[in-house]
Amino acid sequence: MKKLLALLLGLSISTTAIADVSGDFQTISIENGLDRNERRVREAAVKITDGRGHGSGGIVQYYDLQLVLTAQHVADGRIGSNYFVINGATMERAILVYSDPVHDIALLYLAEGNQLEGRGLRYSPTSDMSGIGTGITYSRHPSWHSLMTYRGHIAGLEHLDGRGPQLMINTYGWFGCSGSVIYNTSGDIIGILWGVDIEQRPDLQVQENMIWVSPIQNLDMSLAISELCIALEDEPRACRK
Repeated sequence: MKKLLALLLGLSISTTAIADVSGDFQTISIENGLDRNERRVREAAVKITDGRGHGSGGIVQYYDLQLVLTAQHVADGRIGSNYFVINGATMERAILVYSDPVHDIALLYLAEGNQLEGRGLRYSPTSDMSGIGTGITYSRHPSWHSLMTYRGHIAGLEHLDGRGPQLMINTYGWFGCSGSVIYNTSGDIIGILWGVDIEQRPDLQVQENMIWVSPIQNLDMSLAISELCIALEDEPRACRK
C-alpha cells in the first residue's frame, strides 16, 4: 500500500512539474507555416449554410460591394434567398443575388453595416484560364471539421458537355469543400471548387485528391450583379463599371 501511495505521489509530482512550466517561452501561431497569400485566403474563407447542410465560399471585395463567391449547389435557392455566412466566430446573413447552375457558380451579397464589413480579398480573377502545373491554395470547411488550408496544383483539363472546360486540381477535398474559392500563388482567383471525383467501377469510391473546379472565366461579374444594382437605391461604384 505504501509503495502504491508513493507511486501515485510520484506520478502527481511529475505531472505537476510538466504542467507548471516557467521561463521565457514564445507563443507560435499555427499559421506561421503559411505565406502572406495563404493567410489572406484563409482569412477570407467562410462556411455557408441554410440551416441544414453547409458548403464553403470566400469573401471578395468588388469595388464598393462586399460579395461571397460559392458554388451554385451550395446556395441553390431562389434569387433573394437568405444564407448564413460564417467567418471565424462571426455569423452574418447574406442574400443570393446570382445563380448559375450550368457552371455551378453563385454569388451572395453582404449588405453595408454587416459584422463582416472590411473582410475579404479584392476581386482579382485571372485574365486567362490557368495552365497545368499552376500552384494553388484554398481554405475550406470539410464535413464537421474546422477551417483547413490546402496547397496543390492544376493537374489537367476535362471537357464536360454543356459546361465546357473544367480544371482538375491535385490537392485534397472532402464533403463540405464545395464552393471554395481557388487562388493561385499570386493571389488571383482561378475558379470555384464544385466537386470531388468519384470512381464508380468496380466499386463506388471517392477520389479525394482529384478536385473539379469551374474556371473563374465562367463568371461575368457585371452580369452577376446586374439585378443587385437595380435593387440598390444608392448606385454603388461597382454598378457603374
